[in-house]
Amino acid sequence: MMETEPNYIDLSQFRMAPGFRGRSAFVVQLWWLVQDWLIRLSPQFMYGWRRFLWRLFGATLGEGVLIRPTARVTFPWKVKVGAHSWIGDNAELYSLGAIEIGENAVVSQQCYLCAGTHDHTRIDFPLVAAPIRIGDQAWLAAGCFVAPGVTIGRGAIIGARSLVLEDMPPATICAGHPAKPVKPRPAATPANPLS
Repeated sequence: MMETEPNYIDLSQFRMAPGFRGRSAFVVQLWWLVQDWLIRLSPQFMYGWRRFLWRLFGATLGEGVLIRPTARVTFPWKVKVGAHSWIGDNAELYSLGAIEIGENAVVSQQCYLCAGTHDHTRIDFPLVAAPIRIGDQAWLAAGCFVAPGVTIGRGAIIGARSLVLEDMPPATICAGHPAKPVKPRPAATPANPLS
């Protein structure tokens, strides 16, 4: 008697759940064209232009948000960014689920916020959205990966190249593969008005 190997994934059975993207296929494709041609090629100083286009496609952005030209977002209508936050060069907001970034928060260059995954227990490998929340005054240093469903606490710092697979506490410096709390983050000193 021959033993058969188990099956894990049959991608011929994969189907996008109705309404998963949140907009029609036409709007999704239009956004991707706008992102590649009108945002990516925009000069560095045109922050207002990039905010306008993200908002035009449904992003909720607070006052003074700075988005670099090479930052990318999959579905802007699933993204909310608080006032005076920064999205760095080549940052990727893979917004299959909601992504919420608080006020005065920094998502540095080459960070990847992944708000979606697949159900690996099902043969049809369906997409699963899982929201990401970045607290006010948090800083994700260069090259961090934030997994689906993760919350980063207010004022947390995530060290460069960290792999964040679970929630990180507020006011804490965290780092590693996977990221773990390292030590408390001290309160900031007042700005020097003469500098």
